[in-house]
Formats: sequence, C-alpha cells, structure tokens
Amino acid sequence: MILMMGIAGSGKGTQGAKLAEQYGLTVISMGDAIKANLTDDQRQAILAGHLLNDQETIIILDKVLSELSDQDKVILDGFPRTQPQAEWLLEQAKTGRFTIDHIIHLVASQDAVLARLLNRARTDDTEEAIKKRFKWYHDSTEPILSWFADHDLTVSDINAEQSVEAVTADLVKLLANA
Repeated sequence: MILMMGIAGSGKGTQGAKLAEQYGLTVISMGDAIKANLTDDQRQAILAGHLLNDQETIIILDKVLSELSDQDKVILDGFPRTQPQAEWLLEQAKTGRFTIDHIIHLVASQDAVLARLLNRARTDDTEEAIKKRFKWYHDSTEPILSWFADHDLTVSDINAEQSVEAVTADLVKLLANA
C-alpha cells in the first residue's frame, strides 16, 4: 500500500493515477469513496458544510478495502487526514491486513498550488474554501507525517512544484530504489 499525502493541489490524484497505471495498482480516492458511500443523512450534513467524523470515514474506507482482492496493491489518496485515522491504518497494518510500503509526501507551497486549484474550475475551489483546506491540512494532516516517522515508517518527500512528468519520474525512481 502506498499513502499519497500532500496539500490540496499538490498532485495526489494525478500522480496516484500515473503510478496505478504503471504498476497495476488500485487508487482509492477518499473523496470519491465518500461520495459513493454516503447515507442520505451524511449527504445532507456535508451539503450543510460539515465533515464526516473519523469513525464514519474509517467505516467507508474499511468497506472499500474489503471489496478488493489485494489490499496491498492500493494507493490511498486522501487518507489518513487525522491522527485517529492514521492510528487505525497502522493498527490494520500491524494485524497483517496490508503492508504500508510507502508514505509519499508531495511537497508544495500554498502559493504554488493555489493557482492550480483555482484553474481546475471546480465549484468547491473558491479561494476562501481552498485556504480553509490549507489550514485543515496544516493543522490536522501535516502532523501525521511526523507521527508516522515516530512509528518507524519512512516518509518520502517529493518536490511537487516540478512539472507533472518530473514528479512522476521522481516517484518511479523512489519506488525502484525501495
């Protein structure tokens, strides 16, 4: 299993798709998984601006993973985002459910990705919403990178401000040297 982590707009989805194609892996985009597995009540709450709690998010990922024949051949995009999610993931790995082979941190500054996000022309990509996602990432997700390192897992930083092709080349080199 590969964990693809990074600030919104750092290229997690793009790079995950490229690696999946090259190595025959399945990408689990938590955004897509959540949208596909929401209850009506959860959908209404999200439309009202609320986020799923950790347990709801974990239940959805657990369901999606259990439908796969090989949970080791997965790229997770957008999970974990909080400490409890990271703890659950590590506990699952310790039970032998899957192996966390790589934790990839696509490193990009807010300035570098803001224009990318605004150019995607998604309805949820307003400058205000993007800045809230940046704050959420720095407050909740970024500390997980150190937590993983404290639990003897290697986090590999990749410069995500390069061209898509250069980032892909760095990722391929990283995976080849593992």
